[in-house]
Amino acid sequence: MTARPEDYAPALDHAVAHTLAWLASLPDRPVRPRATADELSGVFGGPLQSGPSDAAEVVDLLARQAEPGLMAMPSGRFYGWVIGGTLPAALGADWLVSAWDQNAAMRYSTPATAAIEQAAGEWLLDLLGLPAHADVGFVTGATMANFTGLAAGRQQVLADAGWDLDRDGLTGAPRIRVLVGAERHATVDQALRYLGLGAPVEVPADEQGRIRLDALADELARGSGPVILCLQAGNIHSGAYDDIGAACALAREHGAWVHVDGAFGLWAAASPATRHLMSGHELADSWATDAHKTLNVPYDCGIVAVARPGALAAAMGTQASYLVRTDGGPSDPQDRVPELSRRARGVPVWAALRSLGRSGVADLVERLVRHARALADGISAIEGATVLNDVVFTQVSVSFGDDARTREVTARLLADGTCWMSGSRWQGRDILRVSVSNWSTDDTDVAASLTALHRACEGRAPS
Repeated sequence: MTARPEDYAPALDHAVAHTLAWLASLPDRPVRPRATADELSGVFGGPLQSGPSDAAEVVDLLARQAEPGLMAMPSGRFYGWVIGGTLPAALGADWLVSAWDQNAAMRYSTPATAAIEQAAGEWLLDLLGLPAHADVGFVTGATMANFTGLAAGRQQVLADAGWDLDRDGLTGAPRIRVLVGAERHATVDQALRYLGLGAPVEVPADEQGRIRLDALADELARGSGPVILCLQAGNIHSGAYDDIGAACALAREHGAWVHVDGAFGLWAAASPATRHLMSGHELADSWATDAHKTLNVPYDCGIVAVARPGALAAAMGTQASYLVRTDGGPSDPQDRVPELSRRARGVPVWAALRSLGRSGVADLVERLVRHARALADGISAIEGATVLNDVVFTQVSVSFGDDARTREVTARLLADGTCWMSGSRWQGRDILRVSVSNWSTDDTDVAASLTALHRACEGRAPS
């Protein structure tokens, strides 16, 4: 018998109450969690009970026991690891996705989610200035977006070299040279490992982490055979952008596939104020971004776009007699992503874009940049603090003198709990890294965060 609404109502009612309580706590709760994973393992673990439990009671138990181990990542004072919050419309849409329980693989079986994701993809291409004919896939995050875009590139450059990857595999194939900037994100190397392409060729970068065009030209001229070039739209430490247009022009001279890793930075193209950072990005072949970062949709949702017709489906597509296809029209969602079974990740993207509109997306990007610059200005006024990067987008990297001092200030700040700024290491020194990614961050959050940083520098406890 099909489940009845009343079977779900108690558990969902309790989940709504706990969700609203969690959201209400965010303005005032410390950002740091109060319990460790080791401490909570004993709470959640132990032998599984012998019989069933009431669904609503399970939800209550889950919420109550998890609460001490939750970090306030949705807080406007969370600036760690380039993690955004969740827009209200996107959160509501994500709940619907779970309730609808659609396997968003085929247009035939799930026409609503297929149409929603198609519309979201078209909006994204338009907003980000990408070719209107590009294919768009919704994957788990930036790592898999990079993987998928690079898989399409691998398929295409080997086909261009006369090699049938599907039939013959990689053994004996022409060696693909993959060129990357010295400061690319680690997930690019991770994706290359997944694809069996080995270690990339590292091209020197400048002081802000941008790939050097002179060194790129030399490296392109140094070899022959299939080439993939990975560029960066937003350095993880400086926020700096490779000169994508000029690099694409160099790559075209050598028949290279160009992939752009724009996990958070691709969204600069959506604002007239920051679009110049992305000049020439439409000349690339594939692009990767992460919607849970700058766009602020729930986990998990990465986006890949591929310009060359058929390359994405050739790399990702699946054929089987039981997979019913519609005649004509766009390809099935399953042909654009690694997974066959997946949730309809594009639905919260559609909801976020529909709630914001074109001007709202631009305003969101511009607010994040404005708050990053305000934090950088405030930090620069702290004695002993040095902002190390040109703040062109949403990233701020700070030193407080020597490494030991920087680590000490970082530890004090995180223990304070008012805000969260992650430590890192950049250009041979320890830093405090600020990533402004949450739609809800406001001037009050910025001021409170700067006050907390002052306390950390002075060694004072919160009042």
